[in-house]
Amino acid sequence: MSEAPSEQPLVRLSGISKSFAGVHALRDVDLEIRRGEIVCLAGENGSGKSTLIKILAGAQDADAGTIAIDGREHRALHPIEAVRAGIQVIYQDFSLFPNLTVAENIAFNHQLSHGRRLVNWRLVRRIAREALERIGVRIDLDRRVETLPVADKQLVAIARALLHDARLIVMDEPTTALTEREVRSLLDIIRKLQRDGVAVLFVSHKLKEIFAVCEKIVVLRNGRKVAAGPASEFDLGSLTFHMTGRTLEAVDLPPPAGPGAPELLRVEGLGRGREFDGVSFCLRAGEVLGITGLLGSGRTELAKALFGLAPADRGRILVEGREAAIRSVRDAMEQGIGYVPEDRLTEGLFLPQSIGRNAAVGILDRFAGRGGALDRPALEGHVEDWVRRLKVATPSTALPVQSLSGGNQQRVVLARWLATRPRILILNGPTVGVDVGSKADIHAIIAGLARDGLGVVVISDDLPEVLAACHRILVMRDGRIVEEVARDEASEDQLAHRLAS
Repeated sequence: MSEAPSEQPLVRLSGISKSFAGVHALRDVDLEIRRGEIVCLAGENGSGKSTLIKILAGAQDADAGTIAIDGREHRALHPIEAVRAGIQVIYQDFSLFPNLTVAENIAFNHQLSHGRRLVNWRLVRRIAREALERIGVRIDLDRRVETLPVADKQLVAIARALLHDARLIVMDEPTTALTEREVRSLLDIIRKLQRDGVAVLFVSHKLKEIFAVCEKIVVLRNGRKVAAGPASEFDLGSLTFHMTGRTLEAVDLPPPAGPGAPELLRVEGLGRGREFDGVSFCLRAGEVLGITGLLGSGRTELAKALFGLAPADRGRILVEGREAAIRSVRDAMEQGIGYVPEDRLTEGLFLPQSIGRNAAVGILDRFAGRGGALDRPALEGHVEDWVRRLKVATPSTALPVQSLSGGNQQRVVLARWLATRPRILILNGPTVGVDVGSKADIHAIIAGLARDGLGVVVISDDLPEVLAACHRILVMRDGRIVEEVARDEASEDQLAHRLAS
């Protein structure tokens, strides 16, 4: 459990500052973490959280300030020194070896640190089994990590961290890709770590989780610490204000589309293999339709079928009253359908390419002349207009898209598809991994699209999101639509119960 405030902290960062090319990432930041304490590091994308974590882990040096571990001061840490001091960081990608088994991943560093040249497979399995037992979970030790669901990868990373006598585990956005049920399990494990005396620095955009598990909250904004204190001294409103510097308004959805509104999309008995079956619904102009379900419910497979990425093998799709054979992405685009994928980093963006090129890739044909030559000034002007309309925070569209925060990357993906002038837009996890301010902005964009007459499908297991941003919500379970709920007819708890029933 947490120690009394009078006792020496496990880690103390004092006056930490860091700049990149003259831009201040951190300015005079202090942070204390005590043994067995669960601390939230909160802030929008670009606030300095990642830089602070890297300095704590020894991956980057601070320009100014000191790090004290057990009272011993360091101007800078090497990564191996941080590990020996009991500091372990679990990054968003988990840093696992996808082609190795669970046992191999957990025991790999242990084998290296003991200088073993020959692998003792019995020892590897025993080490892995004991590490998983410490956090109270069971995973097939012989299964390759690349085949695991995200939640199990997270647990493998935690088990590996504990092998090094971890005293502080830093979890960077640990719940981004987890379902509600998996989040609850992870929070239980964090509480178990606390009971064992392990401190946790918890970095998350999901405010509900912060209040569920954290004892202390430290807020960064624009590289400065703007608030800190016991979690009990914050509420959702005050934490959001400290993170963003503004008061966020509720989503102003236009009135629901009535029966007289044009029908843009109708799906009848749609199915694909064993992934989903018998799916039927309609979408009208000016409507935001939510589709929610747990991992494995078929929600993402349905989205991919509607966009031709993995076509349905039965049922019908009608677009504006006419049957549409959507067998490919080109078919979907010709029908006026756009799609923002769940994983923008691997499916939605060309990360090394410029912001402008990423936004323009879907409309090149429109600006090509007879000989195929591009009208570059017109294309660039069109792209700049969309970047400006979606408020992408960048000094230049020539910068690589990977230089942007998660929220701004998502706006670039939206800009790409809106530039194609779709009538129907499918958004799969539109705010996964973005901060609270960007989430509110994206919800406002969705409401604006509905106001302009688009039909929008939002697919998400973020229940506050579908309740806030959608007119109607379809609940998927075991590959089928099992219920339809109006946004004003259900609370978050009721919807969670319907998902799990």
